[in-house]
Amino acid sequence: MKTVFILLLMFLITLQLNGQNITGEWYGLLAPQGEALRITLDVEQTKRSYKTTLYSIDQTSEGFEMKRTKLKDSTYTTKAFLGLFGYSGILSEDSIKGTFKQFGMEFPLVFTRNEIEKPVFKRAQEPVLPLPYYTEDIKFANNSDRDTLAGTLSLPDKEGKYPVVILISGSGPQNRDEELARHKPFLVLSDYLTRKGIAVLRYDDRGFGESTGCHECATTADFASDVKAAIEYLKSRNEIDIDNIGLIGHSEGGMIAPMVASENSDVGFIVTLAAPGVSLKEIILKQNELISRAEGESEEKIAMDRSITEKALNMIAAAEDVDVLEKQLSKYLKKEARKNKELIKKESDVKEYVNSYLLEYANIWMIYALNYNAAKYFEKVQCPSLILNGAKDLQVDSEDNLPVIEKAFQDSGNKEVKIIEYPNLNHLFQECNTGSPSEYSSIEETISPTVLDDIKTWIKSIMD
Repeated sequence: MKTVFILLLMFLITLQLNGQNITGEWYGLLAPQGEALRITLDVEQTKRSYKTTLYSIDQTSEGFEMKRTKLKDSTYTTKAFLGLFGYSGILSEDSIKGTFKQFGMEFPLVFTRNEIEKPVFKRAQEPVLPLPYYTEDIKFANNSDRDTLAGTLSLPDKEGKYPVVILISGSGPQNRDEELARHKPFLVLSDYLTRKGIAVLRYDDRGFGESTGCHECATTADFASDVKAAIEYLKSRNEIDIDNIGLIGHSEGGMIAPMVASENSDVGFIVTLAAPGVSLKEIILKQNELISRAEGESEEKIAMDRSITEKALNMIAAAEDVDVLEKQLSKYLKKEARKNKELIKKESDVKEYVNSYLLEYANIWMIYALNYNAAKYFEKVQCPSLILNGAKDLQVDSEDNLPVIEKAFQDSGNKEVKIIEYPNLNHLFQECNTGSPSEYSSIEETISPTVLDDIKTWIKSIMD
């Protein structure tokens, strides 16, 4: 009778779990690498199973329609196309407790029925209201792509005529504050410069925040066209000194600034922060090597990963069709992953490894960027230029990139160039220990005050 009782109890528990309602909206907070992203699941009942739409509401208003959703007993699982990311958790009466997976990494994630307010992480350098200057939320059109960019224009005063800089963000979808790792570098930079008499325009990347368009469909050239549209907008403002329109670009923005300046006489000066000078392939390989070493990976695994990544990048650079590229990369990476047991310990992890590669590298942005020649554009820049890099930058290594940029300017004959390498700064221009991206969010400083002062002083000097 005892055995029968246990079986009956298990049967009743299963009925109770299956009777729970998983449909509707669930709210969770994901914290990858110090970020704090609100994730919403919208689960619908279908004839045979369930359908899930995932929203990362702090990144975009568009939802990701998941391709596979299951609820078996109390276990809920959902995966995106190609398994590029997914979630698995245990359903209870008022929560789903589980794990979010992406790029081979796992993050704990709990969903409840309660909506979550966006977490606020206040840093010491961020401005406090009321501001001693004028700000205006604005929109301007990129007529070539029919997109509308939304941003903020900061002016030292509502009246007057001021020099201005356009802030150009790094790779990946960024808002007007370039918010990442619980920091807002562009907010801090904008605040500092505006207080010093320099107007600033910063805007949400296309397809992100309040800006329209498709971010994942765009290349570096498309982002450059957004900057050109920003210049045209500023020329229509009476408060702007159109003879002193400058560009400040960070990381990929440091690629875009010389691209635009080399083709547009309206650009009076540029400032690059961690700009690439060598090819993107070299940057990716060196970046992976430096970060892996800082995170304690073995030299054997670092060398193995470099070999595989280099071959994969060569395939991507030569690609003409993304769909064909995905098949070629998938075949190659599966072969390498199964051959190198040091790289992938479990056979079940091969697919996840391949999918993470496809998500990160198999796209039109990467195909374009791998064929981009940064030095060519620096050679064509004739306006005053300030080039900055941190010696502990593990993402755009100063030792490799600064000499190439310096030579490009020497070849061009441009004498109005200043290059500064900061001995203890990382990719975000924070004072740091190792330079690893894993440190970014734990550092209180958003941007080194020395860097802020150097940018302001240099801009003022070229206008004297």
